[in-house]
Amino acid sequence: MIIKRIYKSSWFVKVVFVVSLFAIIFIAGLGYKHITNLSKSTEMVIHTYKVNVELEQILSYLKDSETGQRGYIITQDSLYLKPFIEGRKKVNNSFAELKYLTSDNPEQQKNLKELSSLIDKRLDNLEIASNYAANDQTDLTRFKDVFQEGKNYMGAIRNKLNYMISIENDLLKKRKEEYVSDARFTPVFLYSLILLTLVLMYAAYAKINSNLEKLKKSNQQLEIFKESTNQSEIINKHGSWRWNVEEDSFYFSDNLFRLLGEEPGSFAQTIENFMKFVHPEDVEKLSSQVDEMKENKDLPFIVYRVIHKSGDTRYLKAYGKSTVNSEGITQLLGTTTDITDEIDHYNTLEKRNQELELNNKELQAFNYVASHDLQEPLRKIQTFLSRLEDREQDNFSESGKKYVERINNAASRMRLLIDDLLQYSRTNKSDEILKNSDINKLLEDAQQDLAEVIVAKNATITTVKIPEMKVIPFQIQQLFGNLIGNSLKYSAKDRNPIIAISYDKVEASDDQQLSKALYDEYHRITISDNGIGFEQEYAEKIFTLFNRLHNKDEYSGTGIGLSICKKIVDNHSGFIFAKGEPNIGAVFSIYLPLV
Repeated sequence: MIIKRIYKSSWFVKVVFVVSLFAIIFIAGLGYKHITNLSKSTEMVIHTYKVNVELEQILSYLKDSETGQRGYIITQDSLYLKPFIEGRKKVNNSFAELKYLTSDNPEQQKNLKELSSLIDKRLDNLEIASNYAANDQTDLTRFKDVFQEGKNYMGAIRNKLNYMISIENDLLKKRKEEYVSDARFTPVFLYSLILLTLVLMYAAYAKINSNLEKLKKSNQQLEIFKESTNQSEIINKHGSWRWNVEEDSFYFSDNLFRLLGEEPGSFAQTIENFMKFVHPEDVEKLSSQVDEMKENKDLPFIVYRVIHKSGDTRYLKAYGKSTVNSEGITQLLGTTTDITDEIDHYNTLEKRNQELELNNKELQAFNYVASHDLQEPLRKIQTFLSRLEDREQDNFSESGKKYVERINNAASRMRLLIDDLLQYSRTNKSDEILKNSDINKLLEDAQQDLAEVIVAKNATITTVKIPEMKVIPFQIQQLFGNLIGNSLKYSAKDRNPIIAISYDKVEASDDQQLSKALYDEYHRITISDNGIGFEQEYAEKIFTLFNRLHNKDEYSGTGIGLSICKKIVDNHSGFIFAKGEPNIGAVFSIYLPLV
């Protein structure tokens, strides 16, 4: 795996080429060294041969001198002295050559000195013997001694020469071995290194070939990516541009031309040509931003208008960020987006917001009318109806009394409906601020408001300790009042009301009802009763405005109370769910976010 990972790495080819280059240089160096060593070995072998030849030459020259001397002694012919005279000269020449050839060998230099002394003595001996012969004194005892002495010198010279030749022969043997070793090892070594280099270069070639295949695929993918980018720019109505800071040159993408209402490449890519399409009222602003961009190498978000040749005005938003590429060149990369549709949507939204604000004002005016103008005639109706009952009660027929009662009930229901509508319209979060509140106190206050009904119905209410929460206090008190009041209103006739209030903390992920929750944790307050209950199919409809499950003659109410509860919980970004069983009771679960 490691080898495979190394082979696939981007630096593998570079390493292989560097190694191959150094290997070639190394091979060339070693090859030169080995060839030099081989040449040197050859030269040393030849050098040894030369030394031996010169040593043998010296012996030959001495023999020639000795032979010439003997010929002269026997014949007294001076012609035989010529080899003696020339031999001395030749010996001197050979001796000088030997001295040069053995200059790197101290032992041979020492032997040469000794040999030189022996040769000089031998040559002097030959000259003395020749002088005896010239004076015809060969019969003298001294001549015989000189002659014998020369023979001894000659033996010593021969021994010295043989010793020196043996030394050279030992060197010759050693140098021949070095030569043979170099001659045998150099080709093998060079071949091995060349083979190794070829293997490395083949690996590099294989890697290059593999990279070329990958490069082809990458180029194909880049072409696909480029085309998809072009299509993406067209679909998303944006174009890209690039400013080369050092060269002060611009590049526009094809779709940037289209955003200007032009065909790609229809004009030279310069900022001056681009400015020709900018709305006259925005030219100064954009020019100022461009100048600042060139100075600060940055372009913040800017919105401006362009005019197409068709006369169509479009809104564009541009943004640019400075970058430095791998070659150290500073460029400003930017994008320009057509936001005309967004501007239109924004204008439409603004118009609708204005309409909504107007509706809110009208609603406030309605609230005022409902709280004053509508209730004023209603109060008068009830007042005059009360007077009519007090003064004319005895004069009414039975049917008249029923009509007066119905008018009175209708007026009371009308007043209750107006009060509930006002209460519903005022349940608005926008004017209130969430704050930490004692929920137990709010619950107690809600029960105090219903104290008379609780006592009248002999109801039992059980509660638990509830922690502080961040809420709109009066709305939460209203929520508790409506839910407890609802349980009292719809209590069963055959049993006393029992209302249980419990609390726990839940994780949104653990409760299936909180699938659309925006928070992770919630407070859950549960209010359950043993009243008449309802069918579960109506569990959501009961929170709808004016929705009633029972006849108004059976149970009083306007159908707004639970709608107010739903609105209060929505104001707190919470949830409220109802669960009922006919003749068993109902359970209301309130979820408020833990914030």
